[in-house]
Amino acid sequence: MTDPAPRRRSSRAWLYAPFMALALVAAGWTGFWFIVRARVVDAVDTALAREAGLGRSWTCTDRAVTGFPFRVELRCGALALASARWGEEVRVQTGPAVAVGQIYTPNLVIAQITGPLQATLPEGRRLDLGWTRLEASLTHASGDPERLSLVISAPTASLTAPGLTAETWQAASLEAHLRRNPTRPATDQAVDLAIAAKGSVLPALDALLGTNEPGDVDIQATLTQTEAFRIGLNPDALEAWRNVGGQVELTRLVSVKGPARIEATGQFLIDQTHRPAGQLQASLAGIRQIAGIPVGGLAAGLGGLLGGRLSAQLPGAAPGLNALPPIVLREGRVYLGPIRLPLQPLPALY
Repeated sequence: MTDPAPRRRSSRAWLYAPFMALALVAAGWTGFWFIVRARVVDAVDTALAREAGLGRSWTCTDRAVTGFPFRVELRCGALALASARWGEEVRVQTGPAVAVGQIYTPNLVIAQITGPLQATLPEGRRLDLGWTRLEASLTHASGDPERLSLVISAPTASLTAPGLTAETWQAASLEAHLRRNPTRPATDQAVDLAIAAKGSVLPALDALLGTNEPGDVDIQATLTQTEAFRIGLNPDALEAWRNVGGQVELTRLVSVKGPARIEATGQFLIDQTHRPAGQLQASLAGIRQIAGIPVGGLAAGLGGLLGGRLSAQLPGAAPGLNALPPIVLREGRVYLGPIRLPLQPLPALY
């Protein structure tokens, strides 16, 4: 009797199939990440070349692009900017900086910058900024910014200039947000701006209002004709913005310092002398003087002079606020109604 034919041994290749598939996916993902990395490097180099053509030279010390496998991180040991667009060269330098983009959210970039920031400005001025933490996020579509947010913890700012007393500002926190306005006509080129500062202290403002308590500030505004700033923030851009009728429409300003509260709306632009101009309509409570002028007597006197119209509140203003005469910026001077305040003339912006 013959033995039965031997059974064919079953293949075990399927046991290795998952590992082979995983290796193929890993290899494919690695290749994809390096392609994305190369595109980021090309985009950064193109942006730096475009900036150099506009007179702004950026330096990213010890540049490195890392973040594998799910992120792309652009790191700089220090970040510096030199610009010749203000007549005299402007130099800005910060500490280490990192910008991060997730592979699965390519339209969102998050950045962290380590302070301090030191800026050398025209006419011998110097600006020093400090903070404990600074984070920014940018949402864009096809390279066009759509929303920008900035959050700073414990910011400080000091501005010095030859012949002038140094001004220092500090706060517990500062937030700023910009976005394209979704409701205005495209011809307005409108961008919404929101700024909120907590625990703010500015000696010049304290002297103006006669109080030194920390304050909170909430500002909401809309800037029109913003395409003028595509070339940056410099005299050419400001002049182009002025020529096309760009304005800052202040829709909400609320400042609270201890018992003092100010609410305001207004409109501002740049006049032919390159100084800020416009009008602010404000209501206040808990403030006894502005620049040494008693508010109560001034409001009462001007109210009688203007037919008692100062008792009206701003639309949406909190109850108990008293309206001031219009605060007008004209030819570099500041007026409260028909009275010119005893302040230094506003300097030209450029």
